[in-house]
Amino acid sequence: MIRDNMSADNDEADAMIRCASCGTVENDDIKFKKCTACYLVRYCSVKCQKEHRPKHKRECKKRAAELHDEPLFKQPGSSHLGDCPICFVPLPLDIKKSTMEPCCSKLICEGCNYANQIRETEERLEKKCPFCRHPSPKSSTECEKVLMKRVEANDPVALREVGNVRDYKGDNNGAVEYWTKAAAMGDAIAHYQLSCSYRDGGVEKDQGKVVYHLEQAAIGGHPNARCNLGVTELENGRYERTIRHFIIAANLGDDISMEKLKKMYQFGLCSKEDLAAALRAHQAAVDAMKSPHR
Repeated sequence: MIRDNMSADNDEADAMIRCASCGTVENDDIKFKKCTACYLVRYCSVKCQKEHRPKHKRECKKRAAELHDEPLFKQPGSSHLGDCPICFVPLPLDIKKSTMEPCCSKLICEGCNYANQIRETEERLEKKCPFCRHPSPKSSTECEKVLMKRVEANDPVALREVGNVRDYKGDNNGAVEYWTKAAAMGDAIAHYQLSCSYRDGGVEKDQGKVVYHLEQAAIGGHPNARCNLGVTELENGRYERTIRHFIIAANLGDDISMEKLKKMYQFGLCSKEDLAAALRAHQAAVDAMKSPHR
């Protein structure tokens, strides 16, 4: 019984939250703060955190890198486009094969759009959105008014589309402003557009922001962003990370990433097993986007 009590006391002592620097035990009067980079240790004060930094630095960087890579290299369940809201078949990566409706911000595949047009023609119906049945805008001015209603409702897709319009008109700063708002709401395409702007110089060039927005877009399932990250890693000589990026993009149906994987295999940088698995997943993704009506 004495041994059991001693063991319980030791377990309780081990379970106590202590400052990683001075060993002070957390209590009701002192609330510790976690290291915001690795979340592995806690400190009772800023002074203790600074004093412990030299000892903790290496472990912190390693864990912070692991936390950064966990969501980055997770295979998305689908591309950033998702499924057509009418036929529920994955949308094709080629944006020319889908149409964004300004009234509801839904992306409709060409098959469902075509079927709706045939129905309206045969039944002599008024042209309406195939998803929400809102009357189709009759002019670009009317289309813009409908789109701005979605912007007022803080629709990230509408915000991004207005950004595209501003960019087309040469208003780079205005475009970035709208894309930034859309990106803050998780829009993967807006993140990708921002990465292009900070890379190409539509605004002040910033490589840090380029990588950040590419990573956020890639996490959201954007295959082009994922492919660009792979190219960046390739230029830096980090081939393992390059292959992982290309495989994830190929699994989403991205043709360019698949071709780059084949090239890496030819140069002995990609294993036969990884290439074969990527080929199968790529073909499955491409087949899933097909439909008899498209």
